Amino acid sequence: MNIESLALETPDPTTAKAFHAALGLDEHISARDTDAPTTGFRGYTLSLVVSQPNIVDAYVGAALENGGTTIKPVTKGLWGYGGVLQGPDGALWKVATSSKKNTGPATRHIEDLVLLLGVEDVKASKQFYLDHGLEVTRSFGRKYVEFATGPNVKLALYGRRALAKDATVSPDGTGAHRIVISGDAEPFTDPDGFTWQTV
Repeated sequence: MNIESLALETPDPTTAKAFHAALGLDEHISARDTDAPTTGFRGYTLSLVVSQPNIVDAYVGAALENGGTTIKPVTKGLWGYGGVLQGPDGALWKVATSSKKNTGPATRHIEDLVLLLGVEDVKASKQFYLDHGLEVTRSFGRKYVEFATGPNVKLALYGRRALAKDATVSPDGTGAHRIVISGDAEPFTDPDGFTWQTV
């Protein structure tokens, strides 16, 4: 089963579309109008995985110039280099690389676009997705799971509280997730309320 694209829901699709275009993501991420109530953490993050620090800086700069705000400033850590932003539609974005050194110019190339769903029970959600035809590519017990979902968007599951902590936000949140996942499977809603539709 492949993920073809993601639709982020917002009361201001025009601003969100400009943000996605500035990141070069408008082929895989769209914005659509909604007034569905939501507060706090929406239960997911989007990650741009790139090859080196200067590319992180280029994407973060473009995001901030187009309505993004800093949640966690870009910094070097044991794991690499990166930071967390919030888009104008409220979605949380992590931009990161495992590399600590630049080996070339800052090309605008994304290695992976990853949708991380924060779930209440990783084991149960993993089984749900297995039952819906997804194939596991990496798994760390009850903590983290990655699935094979095609070349456009990768899907991973993480505990909700752990994902919020990684993004440096409170795990509290209510209402709509404000994201719809589009793929080649029949429509369904997962145990944590994330909605999938057929392309």
